[in-house]
Amino acid sequence: MSDVPKTHPRYLSLTLRDKIVRGVEQGITSIHGLIAHGRGEAFDYLIAEKTQHFATAAIHAAAVMLCLAKHPVISVNGSVAALVPEDLIELGQVLNAPLEVNIFHTETGREQKIKDHLLKHGAKEVLLPSTEAALDYIDSNRKFVHPEGIFKADVVFVPLEDGDRCEALRKMGKDVVTVDLNPMSRTAQQASITIVDNVVRAVPLLVDQIKKISDKTKAQTLISQYCNRTVLEEALKHIRRGENI
Repeated sequence: MSDVPKTHPRYLSLTLRDKIVRGVEQGITSIHGLIAHGRGEAFDYLIAEKTQHFATAAIHAAAVMLCLAKHPVISVNGSVAALVPEDLIELGQVLNAPLEVNIFHTETGREQKIKDHLLKHGAKEVLLPSTEAALDYIDSNRKFVHPEGIFKADVVFVPLEDGDRCEALRKMGKDVVTVDLNPMSRTAQQASITIVDNVVRAVPLLVDQIKKISDKTKAQTLISQYCNRTVLEEALKHIRRGENI
C-alpha cells in the first residue's frame, strides 16, 4: 500500500484488501476469504461505507447481550483475524471472554497460524477446536469446538460467520451476535443480533459501547425491546432506496 497515497478516495478500501491478501500470504486467511471480502465490499458500498442507524441499534443491543452473558465466547476465523486482531483481543478483555479459532478450511495448519497471529498481537490465551466437544446439527469440521469455549457458551460473538454453523448454534439454544454486511445472508437471518456493518467499524464501536454500560439491570430492557427482524428490514430498505449511490 506504500504506492497508494492516503488522499486516494479508495485508500481505506484498498488498505482492507491488502490486509486480506497479507492474511492469505501468511496462511491465516483462506483464499476463499478473498471472494467473501469482495462480496462484503459490494454491500459496504451500498451503505456508503458508514455505520448506519440500523447498525448502531444492533451494536447497542449486542453490547448488552454480551455483557449479560454468563459465558460469552468470541469465535475467530481467518478473515476477521487478518482485519481486526487487536480489536478482537480488546473485546475479549472487556468481556473477560476467551477467543476461539473456528474455521471451515483447515488446510496447512491454519488454526495454529491464526492462534499464533492473535498471540503475537497481544492475546493472552486462544482456544482451538477439540474432538472432545462437537456441536449438534452440523456435519462439517466446524462442529468441533473447545469444551470450555463455544461448546459451553451461552452467547457467541461470531463476525463473518457461515450460515450453517450459525443455525446450529441457535438450534442448540445459544444466542449469536454477528457482523454481516449482507442483511439477506443466512447468518444475518439466523442470528440473534445482526450488525449490518463492516467489521473494522463495528468491533471498535462494540467495544466502546460495552465500556459505557454501567447498570446491567437497566440495560437489560434494551434487549427486550430489540427486534432483529426490524433491524434487517431497515437495512434492506436503506439499500433498496439507493440513498448512497
